[in-house]
Amino acid sequence: MATQSAFGFLIDTIFNLYLMVILLRIWLQLVKADFYNPLAQFVVKATHPVVGPLRRIIPPLGSLDTASVLFAFVVACAKIAILLAMSGSQLNPQAIVIVGGLTLLKEVFQIVFWVLVIRAILSWVSQGYNPIEAALHQLTEPMLAPIRRILPSLGGLDLSVLVLLVALQFFQVLLFQQIL
Repeated sequence: MATQSAFGFLIDTIFNLYLMVILLRIWLQLVKADFYNPLAQFVVKATHPVVGPLRRIIPPLGSLDTASVLFAFVVACAKIAILLAMSGSQLNPQAIVIVGGLTLLKEVFQIVFWVLVIRAILSWVSQGYNPIEAALHQLTEPMLAPIRRILPSLGGLDLSVLVLLVALQFFQVLLFQQIL
């Protein structure tokens, strides 16, 4: 039983990390980030073997890459199906689709949270131009700029990341509390 939970942890972690990479691809495209950035290049190379052929079949909706969204959803559903099969539970397709969608939504909140935290930490220790920090800036600035317009300046201390993190956690708790 202990090895099954260890393998469950490993599978859960691998799927979550790859889901975050797929979601980063979607997010980078939505904000029209610089795709010559090393972080963006990694994300594209890690997801292109599946997303590339899917994009030929599934057209985008405006600036939303629907092929990547579908791929992320399929990966989330596969994660749930594998974890259920490992636990010996009945594989109910409707439950897998619903829980897969909720898993994907949870990972959206997680990736935004971690990108904000990493950006905040890098802003304290960065000594000049850093390509990863530049990509994180491109990802988060559309969310942080409106908060900065509302918050007063506190002598060079930027609390917009903290406000967004608290708001993000609030909405995540509120949403999942309503669902569950």
